[in-house]
Amino acid sequence: MSESQATTEPMSSTIDPAELAKFTAMAEDWWNPTGQFKPLHKFNPVRLTYIRDRLCAHFERDRHADKPLSGLRLLDIGCGGGLLSEPMARLGADVVGADAAEANIKTAALHAEQQGLKIDYRAVTAEQLVQEGETFDAILNMEVIEHVADPQAFMTACSALMNPKAVMFLATLNRTMKAFALAIVGAEYVLRWLPRGTHEWDKFITPKELENMAETAGLELFTSTGVSFNPLSDKWRESGDMSVNYMGMARKA
Repeated sequence: MSESQATTEPMSSTIDPAELAKFTAMAEDWWNPTGQFKPLHKFNPVRLTYIRDRLCAHFERDRHADKPLSGLRLLDIGCGGGLLSEPMARLGADVVGADAAEANIKTAALHAEQQGLKIDYRAVTAEQLVQEGETFDAILNMEVIEHVADPQAFMTACSALMNPKAVMFLATLNRTMKAFALAIVGAEYVLRWLPRGTHEWDKFITPKELENMAETAGLELFTSTGVSFNPLSDKWRESGDMSVNYMGMARKA
């Protein structure tokens, strides 16, 4: 798609107004490690390691270097308060953090400024970035797709933002009874890790559905892993169990 086409052919938005309102209301709490986003703070180390190591392998970088992602243009779509954007910037990436909720962007931009980090935060949707003719070397599509109104359209828009050699990282929740029991009943009602109503089970996506969405969008989901929480160590880790949380990596087919 040329830039002229992108700016003259508007795309419909995949934003779910109810989901937007939900996360706007929680925006000020993003950087509180014991607040409403405590589970994401605990989840961050395993997903950051997953992203860094596979990005370095894909682009033949030394993951032990001071700034191994230097020179790579990266989009963190649905960036929230910037929990992934900031570490990616510290690793050297040229980061664009995009979120439909302006309150999230204001929180993220203020925190980045306080940390002395240069991150291009924008209150825009994936569809708007496509219309602007933007492209990236890597896209972080983490814990977002289960919150949009049209997952397939969202996946297609993200695919349109990828350079020919780009990769996209995805993370979401599997639609299983185990996920319902742990991610909704356990996390929201019993342990109260998350506000009630944060997730809707019927919006969870199975690995096969995610693979099909990627294929329809012209992508190949070529690697995936489960992510499990160990209550004894109080840490998340990669695992072979994809029945609740899982992550994957896609490239142009």
